Amino acid sequence: MVSVCFYFQVHQPFRVRKYRVFDIGSPNYFSYEGESNLNNKLVLEKVARKCYIPANKLLLKLLRKHEKFKVSFSLSGVVIEQFERFFPEVLDSFKELVKTGKVELLGETYYHSLAFLKSRREFVRQVKKHERKLWQVFKIKPQVFRNTELIYNNELARVAGELGYSGVLAEGHEKILGWRSPNFVYSPAGAKRIKLLLKNYKLSDDIAFRFSERSWSEWPLTASKFSAWVSALNGNADTVNLFMDYETFGEHQWQSTGIFEFLESLPKELLKHPDNDFKTPSEVIASYPARDTIDAPYFISWADIERDLSAWLGNKMQLAALNSLYSLEQDVMQTRDEALIDSWAKLQTSDHFYYMCTKWFSDGDVHKYFNPYESPYDAFINFMNVLNDLKARIDDKLKRRKLLNDNKHL
Repeated sequence: MVSVCFYFQVHQPFRVRKYRVFDIGSPNYFSYEGESNLNNKLVLEKVARKCYIPANKLLLKLLRKHEKFKVSFSLSGVVIEQFERFFPEVLDSFKELVKTGKVELLGETYYHSLAFLKSRREFVRQVKKHERKLWQVFKIKPQVFRNTELIYNNELARVAGELGYSGVLAEGHEKILGWRSPNFVYSPAGAKRIKLLLKNYKLSDDIAFRFSERSWSEWPLTASKFSAWVSALNGNADTVNLFMDYETFGEHQWQSTGIFEFLESLPKELLKHPDNDFKTPSEVIASYPARDTIDAPYFISWADIERDLSAWLGNKMQLAALNSLYSLEQDVMQTRDEALIDSWAKLQTSDHFYYMCTKWFSDGDVHKYFNPYESPYDAFINFMNVLNDLKARIDDKLKRRKLLNDNKHL
């Protein structure tokens, strides 16, 4: 028996607009006008048209057609906010998928942030905020956790278990697996109440990254060929975890590549094998025992060849920006100003630090493709200009409060 576990990440950041020195004093940090690549509404409209709307329509058709077909999503809080603000019809289409009873929603940080690396208190605040948002919108309480960018270590699993999650997702890389296979359920070291699901990155990346690569020896990738690879694992696997960005369908892999036809044919092809089925992450956790313990004393992620944190923290600009951002935590929380706190939290989104990445060679093209700024240095300057303005507003708020309190005691 092999269970196919599909998980799709749905996320779009609030991109920081071009914020020059003479813009200081303006609280409008996030762009809804001007350059199309920084205009959050226009970017969301493009991705919705190319991916979310047609992919949701296709998935709804497949979920209704194939009784055993199931999928799961993680929708960041910030993308849900943008759906509510700009495209409620897209959010409605996700609600229709959830109503089938065959779609699981996962927990994550509300702001798709790197909070776990810098502030445990802020991390927990965001996880709980995300849980409240999922309940408000979908009436669902998540059971399985997926940290931002699949950033994971033993401590992350322990904290997720303490927060009530039954499972956590991570990259199934040899760095932590060693000789073992990602196609089984594991226990995290030091966390007894939670199970670990590991991404089969080779099969996942065949779809997410290599599908339209004509120089790839397996091009063109068909549903029957891919299904044969999965079916061949019967007898030596419990689950094949296919984790990828939802934007794979129509945005990263354009419609002209045949990606939608591939997705439409895949359930039927996989279910031709009598021992194949589909399960959501919580169903995989409930169905299969942990086969071994995985020890991850250091952080891993999905990103690049290294599968480490260097995509977000690999240079001095990124480190300076992140440290400066989290140095404001105590002060911004003391303001009790929800607008200031929200702006500070939106700046935590991992994408801002990804845009500052200066890695090159094989990873460089990927980083350049996803960077809406002219260079990583422009991304850093924009970010720091906004952060400096936010700091000034926080300081001003605290000074005004102190002055008001002092006057009360006169």
